[in-house]
Amino acid sequence: MTKSMLTALFIATITSAAWSQQNVISDTMNVIKIDHVYTVFITAKLEETVKFYEQYFGFTKLFESGFFVLLQSAGDSKFNIAFMDEKHPTTPPNPRAFNGNGSFITLEVSDAKIVYESLKSRKLPIAYPLKDEPWGQRRFGVLDPNNLWVDVVEQIEPQQGYWDQYMKKQ
Repeated sequence: MTKSMLTALFIATITSAAWSQQNVISDTMNVIKIDHVYTVFITAKLEETVKFYEQYFGFTKLFESGFFVLLQSAGDSKFNIAFMDEKHPTTPPNPRAFNGNGSFITLEVSDAKIVYESLKSRKLPIAYPLKDEPWGQRRFGVLDPNNLWVDVVEQIEPQQGYWDQYMKKQ
């Protein structure tokens, strides 16, 4: 066999293996059906945290046990978030109580100013005042009882040309 024939055979083998692997992944993806996704935060302040989301953001309890609460948002689109007491034995082996670092929740609303004024009037401390951001969000931020950043946003028109600097040139 010549060097070019060996090279062609090698490329054909690699391509075939890659195609087979892609089909397995693709077939697997067609089999897996995710019914629902929600985040669970481990907390040492379960009751306080649940009350925060109920009182300030209108979440309601969808499921509650002594150590776990699944909350659901109000409105036409339903979104869920859950909290689990850090001391319960069913807590997964590694997770410890969330300390507020490395994650945040974004709550998209139709009118951030109305939500902002409502929360201010109810004396919720505002960590980041209402601001129109150049990338196209009107937003403000608060901290929940676990120091988790809650970013409340309304989508607005971005500043002319803002996203141009981030778009790939063709």
